[in-house]
Amino acid sequence: MAFQQRRIKPFLHSITSGLFLYLAWHSAYPVLLFLAFIPLLLLEDKWLKESGTRPRLNVLLHSFIAFLIWNVSTTWWIYNSTDWGSIAAWILNALFMAFIFWLYHLLRLRSKQRLAIFALPVFWIGFEYLHLSWELSWPWLTLGNGLAGAHAWVQWYSYTGVLGGSLWILSVNMLLSRMVLAGGTFIEMFKSKSFLIALSVFIIPLAVSLGIYYTYEEEKDPIKVVIVQPNIDPYNEKFSGNTSDQLYKFLRLAEGEVDSSTDYLIGPETCIPNSIWENDLDKDANIKILKTYIKIHPRLKMICGISSFKAFQPGEKRSATARKFVDADQYYDAYNTAMQLDSTKKIQLYHKSKLVPGVERMPYPRIFGFLERFAIDLGGTTGSLGTQETRTVFESSTGNAAPAICYESVYGDFLSKYMRNGADFIAVITNDGWWGDTPGYRQHLLIGSLRAIENRRSIVRSANTGISCVINQRGDILQPTSYWVPDAIKTTINKNKTLTYYSATGDVLGRFFGVLSILFVFLLLLPKRFFPQ
Repeated sequence: MAFQQRRIKPFLHSITSGLFLYLAWHSAYPVLLFLAFIPLLLLEDKWLKESGTRPRLNVLLHSFIAFLIWNVSTTWWIYNSTDWGSIAAWILNALFMAFIFWLYHLLRLRSKQRLAIFALPVFWIGFEYLHLSWELSWPWLTLGNGLAGAHAWVQWYSYTGVLGGSLWILSVNMLLSRMVLAGGTFIEMFKSKSFLIALSVFIIPLAVSLGIYYTYEEEKDPIKVVIVQPNIDPYNEKFSGNTSDQLYKFLRLAEGEVDSSTDYLIGPETCIPNSIWENDLDKDANIKILKTYIKIHPRLKMICGISSFKAFQPGEKRSATARKFVDADQYYDAYNTAMQLDSTKKIQLYHKSKLVPGVERMPYPRIFGFLERFAIDLGGTTGSLGTQETRTVFESSTGNAAPAICYESVYGDFLSKYMRNGADFIAVITNDGWWGDTPGYRQHLLIGSLRAIENRRSIVRSANTGISCVINQRGDILQPTSYWVPDAIKTTINKNKTLTYYSATGDVLGRFFGVLSILFVFLLLLPKRFFPQ
């Protein structure tokens, strides 16, 4: 019996960490994030004191179990849109996280100095920064995102970005684990120096944030906006139904709210689902319908999503994602595109550039290219889509909009480049219907609050099936629609031209910890004699 208990207890630690991370994620229990790593840290310390290969592998195995529980329980809804892709995402993400925890353990094995305990936040935040940048990017479970449901706690994201939240969470976890490891009675532990420091590290940022939240006031620079949620089923209607009928449904919903004073009309991602050739935009029948509507409301600017193609001219340099015409020696690119129309002849376009791995872009195609046939058919644009280098701001005399398409709103540093290019509000256009009525669309919505805080920009959010809403500059979600209900919102938001520290500099914290991570990996490669014991 004692032998069985010894074997079961480590797994209970792993399961506890995984469940704490799940329960904390966008729920009523965000405080659990500050406790979730403690069971794993206690296990790691136990095996640190043992010798041999098995303890090292135990750290890798048990941390993988914890992180797999977290990944599957929190993002199980991905399965609704891609079965094999979701399984790959859960396993790879859990492996990446376990590997980071294992690196921390190896460095502590190599160096018994107290400084080594700081390796976990260094490696972890370095990994999160990498995960925001490389082709296998899936940063949904960036630790700092877990506080999106408690956005009043993290108003200082306007300085640090979401990675500041990750550092906060890990710091408190490590300090509390030191308190437990020091031993003693409960009273002695809560009187210990480690607990007092942990309490300070938790309370001070919280108090600062609440102070900012309750004193922040938006400058008055209003524009009037109408947001439409047409509610077209992406699986059974959107890409197989009549496009004109869908477009008229969108305009009928808008007409109930648009008036002569409306500045912007916002529609969702792929509002026009059939592909439009960018070389002949003015000739497209759907564009003509929208232009005719704007003639009735000449003040109006319309931002919505389209699927678009662009043919490369003879001699023009082709992109890495260019596709060859079946019947001609010519190439074209397919895009997930945001478009702004107004009463002028100018049509402004932006191509989605943070693409969903395995769905809109096949990461490292030389390795994973054989999986491309499993990608979702996004209205005839299966496979790797084209992107663009710059963040195009939609400009007008009324305002400058940052068009963020769906998944792009998860990337703080990426989105901040719009603000540096002059955006004074953010328009998120998305289609969250791929996941069904699951936590996925609610998580995506809450993460948007963090982008509003980081940049102090109002967000207008049009989601095809919901939730559409307004998010103010301190991250409050206002006028949310119901899921899977056609609707339209009439609202007024304030623009803001001032750059926050985060908007101006991006993920400084991520870059700093990324460099430190490389240095720490270098330390692991040094001979053991360089480390005093």
